[in-house]
Amino acid sequence: MVVPVIDLSKLDGAERAETMAQIANGCEEWGFFQLVNHGIPLELLERVKKVCSDCYRLREAGFKASEPVRTLDALVEAEQRGEAVTPVDDMDWEDIFYIHDGNQWPSDPPAFKETMREYRAELRKLAERVMEAMDENLGLEKGAIQRAFSGDGRHEPFFGTKVSHYPPCPRPDLITGLRAHTDAGGVILLFQDDQVGGLEVLKDGEWTDVQPLAGAIVVNTGDQIEVLSNGRYRSAWHRVLPMRDGNRRSIASFYNPANEATISPAVASGEAYPKYVFGDYMDVYAKQKFQAKEPRFEAVKAPKSSPAA
Repeated sequence: MVVPVIDLSKLDGAERAETMAQIANGCEEWGFFQLVNHGIPLELLERVKKVCSDCYRLREAGFKASEPVRTLDALVEAEQRGEAVTPVDDMDWEDIFYIHDGNQWPSDPPAFKETMREYRAELRKLAERVMEAMDENLGLEKGAIQRAFSGDGRHEPFFGTKVSHYPPCPRPDLITGLRAHTDAGGVILLFQDDQVGGLEVLKDGEWTDVQPLAGAIVVNTGDQIEVLSNGRYRSAWHRVLPMRDGNRRSIASFYNPANEATISPAVASGEAYPKYVFGDYMDVYAKQKFQAKEPRFEAVKAPKSSPAA
């Protein structure tokens, strides 16, 4: 099985219907697909790769002193003493930091801020284009998902970026790169390493590689798209395996509802999802990220009013 690869340049041409069908298939059958010819200049993507790699080099000493490294070292030492060891299941072998419009960004390397501002502006436009395709495929009015995310324009949707590196791991059998989970938010756009693999998506009970593809943007749907589509577009479980060789770079951007936005199914069907405030869902997700998603939906479901006495 291969994660679908979609040529987005055909969306505005004679092959529009076929391209829309490919997007629908990616959303319905996988929850993951890759976009090529997406309109983001490859020269910009090369600059993003450089500034993020340069940024990690400045952070590398911190990662080597981090808890995952210390924990893995202790396990290896215990094993060498002849002790039985159990793989770590409560932390990840990754170095991460987040950027969004409201926080402080790294000032070193000097080109980081300008490059990432330019990249995020392009990516935001791409996310909105993808959401409009989802609107159409779901039979919704154009802009329906964006309006849901903004509370009908009253709030600004959240657009954040997670810059991750998964350094070489000497014992990938004892720790995970990133534990299996679904994403809490809306539409996620990932610029992943085009040399070092490790990202897998769960499809029909089997873990499938999200193959590295130069210049591609990986799209996956989060829990909020599952709710808005009333289960038609499922958020997919995915994980990152640690690798012995290579430092995997991963830049994931999240187009999420505003915390104040109310989310509920926009598509009528037999399957019911609750109506809730997104910020409340995030409170639950922060505690249950690596657990099944169904209890999260149940936890934010508004209690039914008791019948009058």
